[in-house]
Amino acid sequence: MSASIGATLNATMSAGIGFDLHGLTWADLLQLWLHFMLLSMLAVGGAITTAPDMQRYLVAEHGWMSDAQFTAGVAIAQAAPGPNILFVAVMGWQVAGAAGLIATMVGILGPSSIVAVLIGRYRRRRAESLALRAFTAGLAPLTLGLLLSTGWILTAPVRQHGVALALVAGTVVMSVLGKLSPMWLIAVGAVAGALALT
Repeated sequence: MSASIGATLNATMSAGIGFDLHGLTWADLLQLWLHFMLLSMLAVGGAITTAPDMQRYLVAEHGWMSDAQFTAGVAIAQAAPGPNILFVAVMGWQVAGAAGLIATMVGILGPSSIVAVLIGRYRRRRAESLALRAFTAGLAPLTLGLLLSTGWILTAPVRQHGVALALVAGTVVMSVLGKLSPMWLIAVGAVAGALALT
């Protein structure tokens, strides 16, 4: 009986609000929003640092998208002009259309924005605080670790291809040691992809 009530509620809400949830229920959408709210508080260094957990949640745990779809979504959003956080909107859209986009973006932006405003006000009043400076300095290695884990997740679909691995390794070396603009490295990757070398 409760399953039919839930199905009726989902159909009524979808029809009334006009959202196609791509097969998700409103309970799934609420879970998605709550998970992205949690990720918002862990996004030290930007939302991209939480990509490994997004991949775990969306791909491995719920199966709402494939690994290749996840990686392609991140790549498309990162290549597009605009804020770096656009990949979160792409993930939400792929999972549940416009409702998913709203759930993921409000979830990822809301809590961290509130905390940033509060900490900004606190920092202005206590700029010389030793505890505040230590906390800020401690965020650097945390951010680096999160970015490395993001890179590991994003290379998952191409790890079995030697050319792709060489391209990733070359990009890392050139980024660290060279003074070449990252746009040239992106262009090389685009050409390799267009020629189906990866």
